[in-house]
Amino acid sequence: MYGLISTPSASELIIVLVIVLIVFGGAKLPKLARSLGQAQKEFKSGLSEGADDEESTPSK
Repeated sequence: MYGLISTPSASELIIVLVIVLIVFGGAKLPKLARSLGQAQKEFKSGLSEGADDEESTPSK
């Protein structure tokens, strides 16, 4: 039962990348990658701000 989900192999990743290229087109991929990078950066900064807030808040 636990063996049903595994990490994708190289050929599966290539197939997914080709499908993404077909769906979004070559011109939109840099924009998509840039927006994903910005979202990841904002998420990490939000996590660190939340951790800083928890540390500075006195416990009751």
